[in-house]
Amino acid sequence: MRNLKDQRKNRIQIKLHKRVSVKKSWIEEVCHRIAQILDLNKVEVSVFLTDDKTVQELNRTYRNKDKPTDVLSFPINERVGDWLLLGDIVISVDTAKRQASSFGHSFKEELKRLLVHGFIHLIGYDHELGGEEERKFFSLEEHVLKNLLEYT
Repeated sequence: MRNLKDQRKNRIQIKLHKRVSVKKSWIEEVCHRIAQILDLNKVEVSVFLTDDKTVQELNRTYRNKDKPTDVLSFPINERVGDWLLLGDIVISVDTAKRQASSFGHSFKEELKRLLVHGFIHLIGYDHELGGEEERKFFSLEEHVLKNLLEYT
């Protein structure tokens, strides 16, 4: 396992619009670990935790779906110098809390799941295409989640 210094080969920007019961430092650490598992180097990812209303507006504007959802990913994939701006992950705290309760696990566990899901979309996979693409997406998601067990 790489040390903490090696994990910092990536930049994670976090913005909290909605008050959450976890520390930004925990979210940042989980994101660094996800990037490490995915073997990402010199990427920048922005994470925005907000409410259902904001996510619904984004979902309506960018996906023509007028409803809230748990996570949205907005790939950028542009180089700025040596860095790759991978993109933005937006998570609805409201939906994440409901799903955590529904699935019988903690809010932190649900955030981990949603962060992984968002990262996999940012690196170019799309389960909504179905077939082999869907299988690859969920196989990679399962691999990353298994390797995140220590971050609870």
